[in-house]
Amino acid sequence: MTTWQGWQEFVHTPPPVPPAPDDPPRSAEERLAYHSAFVTVRTPAIDTLATSVRTLMVLGRHQQTTARPSLIVTGPAAAGKTTALLHVGRTCHLAHTRTTPPPRRSSDAQVPVAYVLLPPGATAKTLAAEFARYLSIPISSRMTQTQITESVCHTYNQTGVRLVLIDEIHRVNPRTTTGAETADLIKDLTERIAATFVYAGIDVTQTPLFAGVRGAQLAGRASLIECGPLPARLGSKHPFTDVITDLENALDLERHRPGTLPRHAAYLHQRTAGRIGSLTRLIRQAAITAIHDGTERITKTTLDAIRLDHHAETHQPKTRTPTHRSPR
Repeated sequence: MTTWQGWQEFVHTPPPVPPAPDDPPRSAEERLAYHSAFVTVRTPAIDTLATSVRTLMVLGRHQQTTARPSLIVTGPAAAGKTTALLHVGRTCHLAHTRTTPPPRRSSDAQVPVAYVLLPPGATAKTLAAEFARYLSIPISSRMTQTQITESVCHTYNQTGVRLVLIDEIHRVNPRTTTGAETADLIKDLTERIAATFVYAGIDVTQTPLFAGVRGAQLAGRASLIECGPLPARLGSKHPFTDVITDLENALDLERHRPGTLPRHAAYLHQRTAGRIGSLTRLIRQAAITAIHDGTERITKTTLDAIRLDHHAETHQPKTRTPTHRSPR
């Protein structure tokens, strides 16, 4: 997805959808593929990000003199930051496609969204090259950073890029010489490309990204959207249970009992520490296991037997259900 061709393929590939009640049964292989990809459940963070991006794109549409306001999606690992970023990017791209007439010539095609993954240890020049690679802008090793940046800004404005998504922003460390130059390049791009910039990174507020003069500039222009663990309860609402219910409704298992997973909401919250990424992985793996072993349903015993990512497994001590107990 870090090239225009790959991004278009991602955007125009229909996302997985649960079977409709009157659909013919799918084969085991089809259902394995479905649970491997699985659905994207809308979370409060996705809704907040979508609303904020839409507002800021309108706010910055006619702004000329300074950098447009931006957004930073922050939170711990496996909290769904990249999922939220890609979901909003896809939505913006498809909205632009629906409202913009198709170009008469392929050379006139518009590029509404750009997605750039910040490389580890990125220098200003390698980051500029990543921006160029997204649109296949020809560059050579002999070109200076300034020359690459000039070409990037010209092409991005020429093709109508309106939303720039930069993932893994926590990799920038302005306290180092290389990191400071990279941060300066990002600031330069936000001022020269007529687009709204949205960043995503792990616990950004705890990194040097907001430190010093450069950090103050970023903090003064960017709104923060927390994409943290979902609470088990929020007032009278149960956001974590709501997500579990949505995920269960999307399952394609022959003998799964509706309501099983929401009944184990407290257990699932403890297993995953409320992280949407860990929860989705746990349920996907349990569904695939249920198809493989022929049980075709998810039980607490099934969930207990699955090993999650190391962070989720070591976050809190837990008592596992003995494997000899009957499924519930």
